[in-house]
Amino acid sequence: MRGGATHRRFSINVRAMAQEDLRQFGYKQELSRSLSFTDLLIYGLIFMVPIAPFGIFGSVYSGSGGMVALAYVIGMVAMMFTALSYAQMVRAFPMAGSVYSYAGRGIAPPVGFLAGWVILLDYVLVPGLLYLVASVAMHSLVPGVPVWLWLVAFVLLNTVVNYLGIKMTARVNRIMLVAELIILAIFLVVGIANIDKFSFSPLFNADTFSWSVVFGAVSIAVLSFLGFDGISMLAEESREEARQIGRAMVGALLLAGTLFVVQTWVAALLVPDAPGLLENGDPEGTAFYDAARAAGGGWLANLTALATAIAWGFANSLVAQAATSRLLYAMARDRQMPRVLARVNEKHRVPANATLLVAAVSLALGLYMASRDDGISLLSTLVNFGAMTAFLALHVAVVVHYVVRQGSRDWWRHLIVPVAGFLILLYVVINADIAAQTLGFAWLGIGVIVLIVFYATGRRPSLAGLSEGEK
Repeated sequence: MRGGATHRRFSINVRAMAQEDLRQFGYKQELSRSLSFTDLLIYGLIFMVPIAPFGIFGSVYSGSGGMVALAYVIGMVAMMFTALSYAQMVRAFPMAGSVYSYAGRGIAPPVGFLAGWVILLDYVLVPGLLYLVASVAMHSLVPGVPVWLWLVAFVLLNTVVNYLGIKMTARVNRIMLVAELIILAIFLVVGIANIDKFSFSPLFNADTFSWSVVFGAVSIAVLSFLGFDGISMLAEESREEARQIGRAMVGALLLAGTLFVVQTWVAALLVPDAPGLLENGDPEGTAFYDAARAAGGGWLANLTALATAIAWGFANSLVAQAATSRLLYAMARDRQMPRVLARVNEKHRVPANATLLVAAVSLALGLYMASRDDGISLLSTLVNFGAMTAFLALHVAVVVHYVVRQGSRDWWRHLIVPVAGFLILLYVVINADIAAQTLGFAWLGIGVIVLIVFYATGRRPSLAGLSEGEK
């Protein structure tokens, strides 16, 4: 009893300190501080989806010359630099808004607006892509129900759960994570038992290796890692110390990356027609399910396909919707988005209008893309660009805030890590799909125009709590 009371007092003290930290930045505590470290870790894992490679395995396999495990290892290392930079910025600015808040306070408010604007492209597109992929998968399993109806059902279900509060979202996350891990365990047990010959070729194959091939595949594999950054969106709903948010991000990335490497390694050794997959790619997106069928038969193929649909359409899109609504909320309270998006539901303590707007946009985007033959492939090429570009601003913010402004001599965390992360991501952005670059720069251009309008109308971007020198 005494230990429980001590823990409760400690939790209360941490929450009080967190609320005081928020007030020093000019904001009041409006969202519910109810998430534990475990909740944050699970949130990040669900956002990344432990079984994410199920859906894009074939593309990464063919793009990497069969070295799919190597592509995920490099992808994890590349994202780790970004996670470490996030960990530094969330300690300095423990608030919602992610890279919008960090770039705005670490560099300057106008830069923060543009970073938030760019990553908003990724956050807005992701739920629509997830809903579409899941709806198409469910339609293939239940042809009698059209794609659009599945899409509407997924959007409505997730919106209701998110509207009921972050505690409800956290409970659902726990259930979904357990379910995904069970299905992944079934695949691994059956798959490993049916491997004819173990090989290191998924990690390194001298016959197909080249850095251009591997990094080309990494740009696809990175899609699986996007989501660990969503943990930072919940900084104002965490009851933990700020440093724990950074630790949750790093922990989620390591756990997810390990699972990605193991499952793709096993699947690569089960591919029934490796030469054909390397030559022709995986236009139907069924390569992983074909590997599952080779290991356990049709039941395992159907199980992994169903798991992918539910994980992408419910679990992943649920947390994606939550993260996007928090970004809109953070920008709206600073008057860099319509103020109406900053309204918080008093009962459930969630950004209600922002949640509903994300649902509406996701539904409209999903229905439109469902009407196109290239809907999924088009959305997939567009998703990465916004996040990668915003992450570049994040790394710059670490250097400016810690080294330039505070005179830090912690060269590893405040200079080497962010510079390395910046260079890796810059390579990915430069080598991104042309369509993604076109849309990304067009979206950035619109953001610049909006910023000019702000200045012209006397609404220069500003953040609460900054001194005149920082503004």
